[in-house]
Amino acid sequence: MSEATTTPAAPAVAKPPAKRRISLALQGGGTHGAFTWGVLERLLEDDRLEVDGLSGTSAGAINGAMLVQGLLEGGPEAAIAALDRFWRAMALRLSMSPVQATPFEKLVWGHDLTWSVAYRTFDTLSRVLSPYQLNPFPIDFNPLRDALTDSIDFERLRMEAKAPRLFVSATSVRTGKPRVFTRREITVEALLASACLPQVFKAVEIDGEPYWDGGYLGNPALWPLYDQGGPPDIILIQLNPQVREEHPTTVSDIVNRLNEITFNGSLMAEMRAIDFVQRLLDAGRLEQPRYRRLFIHLIEDEDRLRGFKLSTKFNGDWEFLCMLRQYGREAAEAWLAEHFDKLGRESSVDIRTRFL
Repeated sequence: MSEATTTPAAPAVAKPPAKRRISLALQGGGTHGAFTWGVLERLLEDDRLEVDGLSGTSAGAINGAMLVQGLLEGGPEAAIAALDRFWRAMALRLSMSPVQATPFEKLVWGHDLTWSVAYRTFDTLSRVLSPYQLNPFPIDFNPLRDALTDSIDFERLRMEAKAPRLFVSATSVRTGKPRVFTRREITVEALLASACLPQVFKAVEIDGEPYWDGGYLGNPALWPLYDQGGPPDIILIQLNPQVREEHPTTVSDIVNRLNEITFNGSLMAEMRAIDFVQRLLDAGRLEQPRYRRLFIHLIEDEDRLRGFKLSTKFNGDWEFLCMLRQYGREAAEAWLAEHFDKLGRESSVDIRTRFL
């Protein structure tokens, strides 16, 4: 009788850690969106993260669409390449804009266009004449249109089944209500509507409805990220400074501060609602899973962005965009180093202190 043979046990192999699924909320802010570009680039480089959904407005919406487009093309590396390709294309188009500073003006005032002759002329005209008076033709010239058309396969973006959720906010001119376009509804017109400043561009019509910049009512809209499921972690990338200690006294500084307050207003209201629900959950007055806990995170660099005037949101100089991109990368790197382990466990920003 032969001895029974036994098969040696296979060596234990450690399973790779599960990726942390996150949602991203991307503010708008003109060419300051290059800061968000840098943040997204750094987050995409971290293989511990997986983007489940994005909600964006204006430049945030465009960054979000480019990220999803890239993921569809070939994962995080392709998304990084898509973002880089878009911002290079925008810099090239904006370099031919008459609003950009001359070499002498750049030498004197740096990245600030406030005292540029071309920008001052544009700013003055926009306060006296509307886009409809300045441009009587039916087609509204917008350098974004060609850049978006060249960079995004909208049919694939809408129809691809396996892709992150994407939400784009715009403001209905007629009703004064927010409109949130889902990924399956996104067209070049939806992105242009989300970035349509009414003093600069004619309202963008979609299905007979005129739309302006989404920042007035959702900058960005947070509720789509948790209303339809998704991970509990929402990372907000904020461009518009909340706090300015100095009292604005010049016309340009007053307009700049009013712009910041206006485009942070809807965000403050949403954060207040989220904090209210979280406190009710803490007190046991709401039942899960109908109401669930959210973990809010914030990536920003107010100290640096506060130093830029309103005019710089129109500055498409490549050197300036690369500087903002680097600031974004550094802010994301600092956040990852300090707060990554809080994902799935707790918020890394105190909502009451920051937003209420």
